[in-house]
Amino acid sequence: MDEELLRGRVYGADYDDPNPRPGHVYRELVAGPLDGLFLDVTGRSPAELAQGAALRTELGAHGPGGRARYAPRDGDPLRWDWQGDIR
Repeated sequence: MDEELLRGRVYGADYDDPNPRPGHVYRELVAGPLDGLFLDVTGRSPAELAQGAALRTELGAHGPGGRARYAPRDGDPLRWDWQGDIR
């Protein structure tokens, strides 16, 4: 899949409706296999937000079943930077 097609879409959202929704809270994923996607973090606690996330992706180094690790950027917690791919 062309990674440019993913930009501005919500990670894990319906293919037919991939856009951000009003009333939800998002973080932008920066670099790595999910670069340009938004992650819906609505309802997550401050502690959960501080931990970041390991997100399933087929685009990473480990292919299907692999995960891409993202964590909040120092000084800009609305952007989560790629930390690497994990199994």
